[in-house]
Amino acid sequence: MVPYPVILASNSLIPSTLPPGLVAVFVGATSGIGEYTLRSLAKHAENPRIYFIGRSQASGDRITADCKAMNPEGEFIFMQSDVSLMRNVDTICQEIKRKEESINLVCLSQGALYNTDVTTEGLRAPIALQYYSRLRFLTNLLPLLQAGPPGKLRRVLSIFAGGKEGPINLSDLRLDKGSNPLALRGHMAAMMTFALEVLAARAPTVAFVHSFPGPVRSGIARDRNWVNFVLRGVFWVVGPFIYVPEEESGERHVFAATSGRYPARSGKGGGGAGVAVSKGADGKVGSGVYTTDAQCEASDEKVDAILAKMRREGVPQKVWEHTEAEFVRMVGTVAI
Repeated sequence: MVPYPVILASNSLIPSTLPPGLVAVFVGATSGIGEYTLRSLAKHAENPRIYFIGRSQASGDRITADCKAMNPEGEFIFMQSDVSLMRNVDTICQEIKRKEESINLVCLSQGALYNTDVTTEGLRAPIALQYYSRLRFLTNLLPLLQAGPPGKLRRVLSIFAGGKEGPINLSDLRLDKGSNPLALRGHMAAMMTFALEVLAARAPTVAFVHSFPGPVRSGIARDRNWVNFVLRGVFWVVGPFIYVPEEESGERHVFAATSGRYPARSGKGGGGAGVAVSKGADGKVGSGVYTTDAQCEASDEKVDAILAKMRREGVPQKVWEHTEAEFVRMVGTVAI
């Protein structure tokens, strides 16, 4: 466990260890963990320019006003979109590419806890948000992440289920038929970690963190159906006893997004101080792809063994080939 005082001490050094004018893209930041993380970064960074994408214009306006009051020199740019559709992701990325030459950070937290909807592109909505949408943002924006000055922050933070990886069902990679929630989580978490490893091999100057936030108050069960209705009731009863405080969640994820504990494979990038470099998802210290729990610690040896077995079986390449084929099916290109 990385103690919370260490987290706060590291984050307090962001103004002196990271350059002013940091450019970040947050997806899914109009509520919950993404919002808490955005607010924490707005508090610490000097003159940041932060794009954040979500569905609610009202929430976007509220967060923009709050962040501007907190950091008057910063720019906070809300972009309204339904990012469960890859064509919408492409539109957002094209707009960002027109405005920016480089990006320091991409933070992804979009998702849904339970939803039976199928998008017009043929994906189950939660799967579209928690995997395909995130990877579409990354394949589109990776050149901008690589374009920043050498040695400066170049990082991806995907907030989902790092350290909860499980077996991948190669016969149903899109999870069209899957129904067991824990099996679904393990399958998608492993797909995410492997996809980040593929991108890290292509972009060794970029660091990738796949985090598990633990129980945090959020809007992830907001969709209206009986399952989420029951879950909201359960969270209402037990939540106060188990939730990670909102401010602490935001600070811990800013730590994951900026700290030198999680450097790129090249060994560079990040600020803060007072912490050792973490073990990567492949079990090697400083490997460039990291899975972290709610206390900012790496996954255990059991998960490492599950991932290692699938690597020996060639699963990561199969996952990536499937991902690119789905992008071509939906929008006609591997990336824009």
